[in-house]
Amino acid sequence: MKQVSGKSFAKLLTKKGWELKRIHGSHHIYTKTGRTERISLPIHANNPLKTGLLKHLMKIADIKETEL
Repeated sequence: MKQVSGKSFAKLLTKKGWELKRIHGSHHIYTKTGRTERISLPIHANNPLKTGLLKHLMKIADIKETEL
């Protein structure tokens, strides 16, 4: 799986229609109208997200691995 930083994943989320609701420390909280889930995305400089967290966030946001 491709290594993706929190910053680049945040850009992908906004492109997919997710809206930044609030920021709590280094975690950016995203929501989408019509969806009950929310995504808490840690943004720590340009450090890549861990594989398990990335897969979980991709599943919630309906993002395929080819879109990364």
